[in-house]
Formats: sequence, C-alpha cells, structure tokens
Amino acid sequence: MDARDPDLKKELDAALQTRKELGAEYESELVDSFMDKVEQRFNDTADRHVRRQLAEQQMATARGTRPYATGTNPDQPHGMGIGERFAFVGISLVLAIPLSAIGVVNEGLPGLLITWAGIFGVNAVHAAGALSWLRRGKSLEESRD
Repeated sequence: MDARDPDLKKELDAALQTRKELGAEYESELVDSFMDKVEQRFNDTADRHVRRQLAEQQMATARGTRPYATGTNPDQPHGMGIGERFAFVGISLVLAIPLSAIGVVNEGLPGLLITWAGIFGVNAVHAAGALSWLRRGKSLEESRD
C-alpha cells in the first residue's frame, strides 16, 4: 500500500477489520466494495491526468507549438504519444483487478501467475511496438540528413 494515500490505507484497514468482525460470508462483498473504491481513485487520477494533457495540448495549439505529451513523428502514422501509452498501461492495470480475481478463484496461485504473465506480455508487446516506431522514426530522420 502506498503511504502517499492515507485515505485508501484507512479504507483497507476498515475493510479488513469488518471482515474479521463479520466473517468470511461477507468477504466477496467487502472485497468488491474496496476494489470499487480503488478503481474510483484510479479513475479520478486518470481523469486529472487527461484533463492536464488536454489543457497542455490546448495551450500548445494556442501558442502555435507542438505539445510534447503527444509528440509523435509526423512520418509515423501509427505512432503513440505519452498519453496513449499511459492510457494503455492504465487500462491494462484496471482490467488486471478482475482478471486476477478470476484467475485466483479458478486456479489459485498458478491462475494468478498465468494472469499476470499475460498482462506483462501484453504490455511488453505494446512497449516493444512503441520502441520499434521510435527506432523507425530515428532511421527516417537519419536518412534525410
């Protein structure tokens, strides 16, 4: 648990204490409730990030400059800026929550490990694709010089 978010730590402590008091019968409801709070906190953070990115883009457009956060090479039709990469990673982590629960419920620890191997694989392939676009862009620039 990240020490920078004391409210979320309090929520987790409260959920654990409630689980001790109520027993295992209410465990799934407590976990769902806590996960909803975590997801809401993540969504709020992502919304703030997106709003900040949009404001930066609007300011850059108003100034007639190119925003750094979305800076992709114009010769790369499929290039992804920082915002798109952040969104992909964020979505994969949000989806990791229910996928991890499904993996654990059905197969236990091996299911969890397989799930996270898949999540890691998808993000690794995505990152490798982004790196190949960067390399391709650099080679285009070098060939022009």
